[in-house]
Amino acid sequence: MLVRGLWGSTHPGPTLVVTVLALALGVAAGVDAGRLALLGVAVFAGQVSVGISNDAIDAARDRAVGRADKPIATGEVSERAAWTAAFIALGLALALSVPLGAGMLAAHAVALASAWAYNAGLKATPFSLVPFVVSFGLFPSFATLSAPGGTLAPVWVSIAGAALGAAVHLTNVLPDLDDDARTGIRGLPHRLGARVSTVLAALGILVGATAVLVGPVIAGVAPVVPVVAWAFFAAVAVVAVAAVVLALTRSPHRVLFRLTMLAALLLAVQLVATG
Repeated sequence: MLVRGLWGSTHPGPTLVVTVLALALGVAAGVDAGRLALLGVAVFAGQVSVGISNDAIDAARDRAVGRADKPIATGEVSERAAWTAAFIALGLALALSVPLGAGMLAAHAVALASAWAYNAGLKATPFSLVPFVVSFGLFPSFATLSAPGGTLAPVWVSIAGAALGAAVHLTNVLPDLDDDARTGIRGLPHRLGARVSTVLAALGILVGATAVLVGPVIAGVAPVVPVVAWAFFAAVAVVAVAAVVLALTRSPHRVLFRLTMLAALLLAVQLVATG
């Protein structure tokens, strides 16, 4: 029961998606199998620490709004057990980053510190977007820094990562705006409202998709934009524009969240396939 409860507190969906994305970026960067395995487990452990610490910090607020889907809030997992697991996962994430190089260790440490800072209080401020931009902006570099002779990811890839992070934050909180308002959470999306947040998220995704599309050509890495890159860009653009149109013409609805997250997922695939 404890293990099941802890797993439910990690935000399993996002944790697995981020881990798979890290592995995909690692494959694209040419990271060998052994280092790729370390990268995957390190990122997974880091995400576990972020997810559990978030729910441990929010336990009282989750109880106040009756979140039956939160094991720590319901008492299935004690706060002491949750914090123990979160710190163990954090230590494991950093320890596994050491063999991947000083650059990867530093980047992972900064990204995790940023995510924990969001959990610890930045989520309730106008600066709630900053940790997502920082952490997701660094995220593509986890793969390139884990490769032998590791370097930071190209600028256009980091821009796309930051845009993806901004979109995730601006849309991820939309279904919980009412519950958050009842418990005093007023991050940037809460202050902007669902409609404006959706539009900004979609526009950010378009910026990221454009960076991935033209970045290699501008940097002289590729002579022309390949057809596959145009195809991915078109798919991202269609979904993002549809989200903007709906946001401007209809009252805020959960479909906006789903459309914007679909556009974000397409951007992630574009980043792996063509970045």
